[in-house]
Parts: sequence; structure tokens; C-alpha cells
Amino acid sequence: MAKVQCMVSAMNLRACFATANVFIGCCCGVVFLESIVKLDPGAGNLVTAGQFAFIALEGFVFTSKFGTVKRVISLRDYGLLVAMFFLTSVCNNYVFHLNVPMTLHMIIRGGSLISNMCLGTIILKRQYRVKQYIAVILITLGIFICTYFSSQAVGLGEGHDDTADKANIFWWLVGVLLLVIALFISSYMGITQELLYRKHGKCAREALFYTHLLPLPAFLLMHDNIKAHWTLAMETETCRFAWLGDMVVPLLLLYLFGNVLMQHLCISSVYFLTTECSSLTVTLILTLRKFVSLVFSIVYFRNPFTIYHWLGTILVFVGTLMFANVPSFPVGRLRRNAVKSD
Repeated sequence: MAKVQCMVSAMNLRACFATANVFIGCCCGVVFLESIVKLDPGAGNLVTAGQFAFIALEGFVFTSKFGTVKRVISLRDYGLLVAMFFLTSVCNNYVFHLNVPMTLHMIIRGGSLISNMCLGTIILKRQYRVKQYIAVILITLGIFICTYFSSQAVGLGEGHDDTADKANIFWWLVGVLLLVIALFISSYMGITQELLYRKHGKCAREALFYTHLLPLPAFLLMHDNIKAHWTLAMETETCRFAWLGDMVVPLLLLYLFGNVLMQHLCISSVYFLTTECSSLTVTLILTLRKFVSLVFSIVYFRNPFTIYHWLGTILVFVGTLMFANVPSFPVGRLRRNAVKSD
């Protein structure tokens, strides 16, 4: 019995440590990403390519041991997971080029419990309590309020050119649609990961490596776009480091490097959490993290945020807590209760 208790305590400690890393890595990553977007809104593909290349290189050295470690999961099983991860990553970073503000970006992505519930009902035949359906209605209403009032600020360009305004609104709608599609794909990806781990056992580091390595050739299709924004990055304001022999580095490249490092900490911690917790618990943690990032973005970057946006955000946050039954979570028993509610 004592041995079992020690194992449970160790599992909870690992999960808590990974959760802390998720908040640190993901929140700092968002800060660097928003700094990049303010300098170059179209740098999404450059950011995504940098993230994938760095994580794949790190995995090749430390996880694959230069290709000497045998895979646990076959490439066939990885195929769908890789395609979904690549698509969601590209969409989530590209929408900034389509007039989607960072605050709305985080709010829509905070609605992942909706897609998680829909797909859980359809694919896994899960049943949910009435309280959880009410929670999803609150989340949906919150996202709708934020999206609607964000749309009021789109298309109000200088000179009030109706044609330009309509074009802005159209591409904004395309961006929102891409975010919603990416939201459902991401939830399906979480379910796929959970099923793969049930079948093959825990192999988060391997999954992290291959989901970033295998899509790399696809970035060749974006070569021109990535090259153009790399050139823009090299022309941004520079930062001088006297302690490195007066080295001069473009500011956007510094932000890119910071984002890549923090994204690695974020995504590796998320992958580890998927081996320790249910997909619903991971979704809850990520949703809370997005709420923290949202508040920081509003305060630090002074992003426009009306009382209606706050109302929508609170509805999303309260709905998330209600869905996961957080008020009844005893400390140290998160995983067991999360599995039950899932």
C-alpha cells in the first residue's frame, strides 16, 4: 500500500511540474509571439517553421539518439496525427495575417472543450451530465459575444473605403473559420493521442519528435513566404549585446528565438501531460493557461478590450470550470476525478 501511495504521489508531482512548465512555457511563448506579430503580422509561417525545426533537431539528438532508438509507434499510426498537428499549427499562426487579433485568437482557442465534447460524444460515445451541457452553452455564448464585438472593429480603416472594409471583414471571417476548424482538428488530435497511448503505452517524447520531424518537408511549399518574412526580420530594429562583443541582433529574431525555446517547453510539457492525465484534464489546463495569457495580453500589450469582451471571457472561464467540475476537485486527486468526468 505504501508503495502504491508513493507511486501516486510521484505521478501527481510529475503532473504538477509539467503543469507549471505549461504555464511558464506557453504564456511566455505567447508574449514573444505577440511581440513578433506586432512587428510583422505575416510572420506566422516563419514562426511555425522555426518551432518545428528546433523541436525536431532537439528530438533527433536527445530522443532518437541520432536515429538509433527504435520507434514504439509505427509511421502509419503517426501519419494522421502528424497531418493534424501540422495543419492546426499552420492555421493558428497564419490567422494573424487575416486581421484576427491576439485576444480573439486566445478566446476562440479557449473553446476547445466544446469541440472536445462534440467529438467525444460522436467518436467515443461518451455521455455527459446536464451540468456539462450547460457549461458548453456558456462557453459557446462567451465565444459568440467576443467574436461579435470583435467584428465591430474590423473594416474600420482610414478613409472608410467600403471595398477595403468588405475585404477586411471577409478575410477576418476566413481567419475565424480557420481557427474554428483548427479547434476541432486539435480536439480530434487529442483523442487520437489518447488512443495511441492506450495501445502502445506512454511515449510522449517520441510523439513530440516525430510530429515535428515528419512535417518538415511540407514547409518547402511555403519557401517563398518564409524567405520573404525572414528578410523582413533581418531588417527590423536591432539590439546590441555589449557582453557578447557588441553583437547586433535584429529584434524580431530575438523574439523568434525566445518563442521557439518557450514553445519547446510548452509543447513538451503538454505531450507529457497527455501521458499522465485524460484528454479532458489536459484541455482544462490549457484553457486556464489561455485565460492567464489573455489577461496578460490585455494588460501588458494594452490590447482593446471592452466590457463585452470581459463578459464573454468570464462566460468561457466559468463554463470551463463548471464543465470539469473543478469546485469539487480534492487536492492531489485531479487525475482520478478527471478520468471519471471524462
